[in-house]
Amino acid sequence: MKRWLLWPALALCAALLATCETAPPLPSADDGPRTRAIQVTSNGWHTAIVVPAPAVVATGLLPEAADFPDAAFLEFGWGDRTYYPAKEKTLGMTLSAALVPTPAVMHMAGHAAAPAGGSSRPEIVPVALTEAGFRNLVEAIAETFERPSGGRAEAVSPGLYPDSLFYHARGEFHLFNTCNTWTARMLRAGGVALSPSGIVTADGLTARLRTALAVE
Repeated sequence: MKRWLLWPALALCAALLATCETAPPLPSADDGPRTRAIQVTSNGWHTAIVVPAPAVVATGLLPEAADFPDAAFLEFGWGDRTYYPAKEKTLGMTLSAALVPTPAVMHMAGHAAAPAGGSSRPEIVPVALTEAGFRNLVEAIAETFERPSGGRAEAVSPGLYPDSLFYHARGEFHLFNTCNTWTARMLRAGGVALSPSGIVTADGLTARLRTALAVE
């Protein structure tokens, strides 16, 4: 099978097999005003969540924010510990990431401004959360960091951008638990009525997210 056909085929299998999965419950109903603006970004392959840095720091839930003292916005993306940081992706890495449960990594980046559309970010979906929803989102993201000794997680390598770092993360990456599945789970923790079940690709995530936002 040609490499460019591999992921769509695997994604279809995952979607079919995941139809019987049950989505995690939504947090308790929150009718507060949706005053917290975040973004979900997609490069067509991988999705990430971008949040205002001062609001994250104010929660006191994510000490790793101190690694980006000058950032106005913080970006979070979760993925395979070998594949995600690699500068050159190989077919072997792709197959291993998809078919074998592997350790995960968290990519955290600092930005001076909110991401804008462009060739590297063809899709940006704005999401508005309540104050409680935002705190739940940050708490869910914070719980993804692997902290063997507690406290603040230590960066393990430089990230993909000039101001970014990788950290070891909790969970295992595989076809039924991709970076886009993670993004969906985080948004659901923040109160978005979005089921992560069956989400494999970035396009699948953003399409389902836009549908969920349209009916809120």
